[in-house]
Amino acid sequence: MATALNVPPPTTTTAPPQMKKEEEKVDYLNLPCPIPYEEIHREALMSLKPELFEGMRFDFTKGLNQKFSLSHSVFMGPMEIPSQSTETIKIPTANYEFGANFIDPKLMLFGRIMTDGRLNARLKCDLTENLALKANAQLTNEPHMSHGMVSFDYKGKDYRSQFQLGNGALFGANYIQSVTPHLAFGGEVFWAGQHRKSGIGYAARYNTDKMVATGQVASTGLVALSYVQKVSEKVSLASDLMYNYMSRDVTASFGYDYILRQCRLRGKIDSNGCVAAFLEERLNMGLNFILSAELDHKKKDYKFGFGLTVGE
Repeated sequence: MATALNVPPPTTTTAPPQMKKEEEKVDYLNLPCPIPYEEIHREALMSLKPELFEGMRFDFTKGLNQKFSLSHSVFMGPMEIPSQSTETIKIPTANYEFGANFIDPKLMLFGRIMTDGRLNARLKCDLTENLALKANAQLTNEPHMSHGMVSFDYKGKDYRSQFQLGNGALFGANYIQSVTPHLAFGGEVFWAGQHRKSGIGYAARYNTDKMVATGQVASTGLVALSYVQKVSEKVSLASDLMYNYMSRDVTASFGYDYILRQCRLRGKIDSNGCVAAFLEERLNMGLNFILSAELDHKKKDYKFGFGLTVGE
């Protein structure tokens, strides 16, 4: 009589593990909309180009209602004046700036006037869901220094375009198109009728959740490369290379952006021997303390500043 020991065990067949995941098919008809052409270096500029200043700065913003607010700014510090010598010449200055802001979902207005007579104004108006009007102007007492510009921005499904018109017979246009979910190409042209100059440029941007790489070249001689690595949600490292093949000037810089619980620290160092750091610390709700430092060892120019920002 057969026993259980003589019965061969049942054989079970299991599917072999899948060694490679099937690549997701890219739907080229539903690509993401890229960022504006003029902002392709946005992440690198946040780390490498903080708003450095020298002296003392105090900014106060008071909201009158949900849409309208007033701002007051006081600045005291040295101002550099042109000099033929290698040493930097500075004279002490002080300025007061009054501003008014109107912010609406479809309309934003910003105005600033300073004690030296300069008037700055900016406007952004959403004409439709895809078309926006932008304008900015600066009026000053100095001859031939006032300027203004108007631009029309169109946001498509997977592209953006812009047309610019400025004083001095300035015309410009740019276009950027997503070609994959992470890669976008763009180009620009401009004509400055007053100076009889024209130019054309090209740009590329590749971004993922962890990095952003951009490249730009123009007929004016500009070659700009930038790379940003997102180490974590709070830490980013950035580098860029600026080269002008007309003047043979080249500058490379490396920077960081560190966001802590109560403060944000940004800094950089470049190939010209310039070291800079910018600290923004939140002391309380609506109260921020600012420290700025820039050391140019090559020119022996050292700048330090501190400030307070009150209001949101």
